[in-house]
Amino acid sequence: MEWFDTHAHLFNEGLLPQIDDVLARAEAAGVATMVAIGTTLEDSRICVELAERFPQVYASVGIHPNHSAEAQAGDLDQIEKLLTHEKVVALGETGLDRHWDFAPIELQKEYLQWHVAKSREYGKPLVIHMRDCREDVVEFLQAARADGPLAGILHSYTGDAELAELGVDCGMHISFAGMLTFKRNQELRDVAKTIPLDRLLVETDCPYLSPEPCRKQRTNEPALVVHTGTCLANQRGISPDEMARITTANARKLFGIASA
Repeated sequence: MEWFDTHAHLFNEGLLPQIDDVLARAEAAGVATMVAIGTTLEDSRICVELAERFPQVYASVGIHPNHSAEAQAGDLDQIEKLLTHEKVVALGETGLDRHWDFAPIELQKEYLQWHVAKSREYGKPLVIHMRDCREDVVEFLQAARADGPLAGILHSYTGDAELAELGVDCGMHISFAGMLTFKRNQELRDVAKTIPLDRLLVETDCPYLSPEPCRKQRTNEPALVVHTGTCLANQRGISPDEMARITTANARKLFGIASA
């Protein structure tokens, strides 16, 4: 069984100092590949460094919407330079967020559009964050679709079936994290049943949101993606082995990573 964690913030202070042990536990759990996700220029560079050190780690680089207001002049130019690295397989984490008041929404939209333009220019998929901004995301997806299909991920998905369908229609994949396993989230599990199998992905979004039965583990890590994948398999009525095969194949195809 081979799992693929499509979204891991490995630069986090709870993970980076013990990165060798984190990756060893992932390997023991059957998590063979992961994408380290950047949110600023600084931690995007760390993600690239980790990808250079470890063959099972790939990188995504970008400026998170909540960090857009603090980004310095020239940061986006430096992010673009990282896109040519052979182990940078995606662009982001980008997106929109109205939950936190860290950056004006119009500035977030400007940064999102930059990421979209570079995604199309370099042929690398987007990693899109969205929180408390459903209508903004609908507007974005509808406008983007008019300019041609997107490639990427609506990550750590907690939206409804209609939004997921729009995302899929625009070319996006839908990735589920630990929230899928929470007892109160049956509605989200029902949404997961509607996603086409060839657009399903799993992730940890570590170090956040440890899945059941490990919610008391304060620092989430890639090894625990197995629990989210197993929950997703149960909801779809297939074996965990089959779900691992499907979601790993989907991730490898999206990111352009050959089978090991």
